[in-house]
Amino acid sequence: MKNTYFNLINQTYQFPQEGFNLKEGQLTFHGISIKHLIDKYGTPFRLFYLPEIRAKIKRARTLFQKAIDKYQYKGKYHYCYCTKCNHFSHIISSALKENVHLETSSSFDIDLIINLYKEQKINKEIVIINNGYKTEEYLKKIIALYDDGFKNILVVLDNKPELKRLSKLLKGTNKKIKIGLRMAINEEPQSSYHTSRMGIRHTEIVDFYNNEIKNNVNISLKMLHFFVDSGIKDSMYYWGEFQKALKLYAELKKQSDSLNAFNLGGGFPIRNNLGFDYDYNYMIDEIVKNIKEGCDNENIQHPDIFTEFGKYTVGESGAIIFEVLEQKKQNDTECWYLINNSLMNTIPDAWSIHEKFILLPINKWENEYKRVNIGGISCDHSDYYNSEDFNQEVHLPHFPEDDKEPLYLGFFHTGAYQDSLSGYGGIKHCLIPAPKHIIIDKDDNGNYTDYVYRNEQSVEEMFNLLGYN
Repeated sequence: MKNTYFNLINQTYQFPQEGFNLKEGQLTFHGISIKHLIDKYGTPFRLFYLPEIRAKIKRARTLFQKAIDKYQYKGKYHYCYCTKCNHFSHIISSALKENVHLETSSSFDIDLIINLYKEQKINKEIVIINNGYKTEEYLKKIIALYDDGFKNILVVLDNKPELKRLSKLLKGTNKKIKIGLRMAINEEPQSSYHTSRMGIRHTEIVDFYNNEIKNNVNISLKMLHFFVDSGIKDSMYYWGEFQKALKLYAELKKQSDSLNAFNLGGGFPIRNNLGFDYDYNYMIDEIVKNIKEGCDNENIQHPDIFTEFGKYTVGESGAIIFEVLEQKKQNDTECWYLINNSLMNTIPDAWSIHEKFILLPINKWENEYKRVNIGGISCDHSDYYNSEDFNQEVHLPHFPEDDKEPLYLGFFHTGAYQDSLSGYGGIKHCLIPAPKHIIIDKDDNGNYTDYVYRNEQSVEEMFNLLGYN
């Protein structure tokens, strides 16, 4: 029996699985033929499948509402999308079709909110959670947004001096800005530092509220915010930080009548391998149950629950497709598949923080498989990808060097952060151009459309940025 790539995947994982299947021996992504897109547009290209964004939002809302109904929870659930995860108009517009609220991180994010309003994609009732370090410019734009009628803005203070800057800008006015307080968490033991630089020490928050916020006529406390960087996981570490934040909320609520929101931040994981196993239903059920029990034990009102899901919202909607240009053997045991772009430029998380993505061939599933490394075409030795941190090669289909049909590879679930981190449309390492950008959407009747959002970066575009014009 041949050791085909299909047999390897079929015996190792449950396959087909959500989002991935084979049609006539070639990979489909959410029912879309990748080979059809390759034949139509060429490679490399970055792909976004917009219906998956809306599906993720619906799923989280459904599970939270299920838990709220189950435990007769008195608060409401609010889904926020954090714009920093992917700022593209087509991404945010797709999320807004599900009436999400938005979270901002910087001054220019406020300009983005204004543009969304001008395009009639949001109204002034939307909740805008302002996270990130608050420069004076950022705060001035937030206040201008408030003056323009956005009364549901909520400024989450990341440190104490931000309150002084905000209060100074509001002094002498009758404005009343809603704020949140971010609790600094203790990081996991293997972290490079013990306490997050984000937020205010949990031992100082109650005194900070009583001494500087409670009697401030321009400020109204609405939210306690905490975020665990490693994600919402069923671990002693996560539940320890969660319970610490919940206890702090109860202490703070007894001092503040206006406090009514508990913000979990982001942190829902996405599938980064075919063996991914995460029980979203269980985790949401436990979160709602724990908040209810904690509040009931303290005899306080159940807060509204906010989440700021970014990676979870858009991560699994993205993919990037390459062609293998050449096989290269460097010794008797190692083989390299060289692709037609740079991995460093297109999926920077793969080399900067060793993030893993789902890697699958588009074609040749009936070929025998072999172990290979994948290399980009830049001149940097770090421009490579393999399956583990310990230099274990990936398994991909073998093919003869004179094969007339190239092998095509896809990195899937790359929809979060990769464009912003690589500087979409900017200067690229070794001046390797950014690939074309393809959008796929589906209308209310189930009809699919695909189109080019932006073609491959041209020489002229790059040289204009460099000043050669």
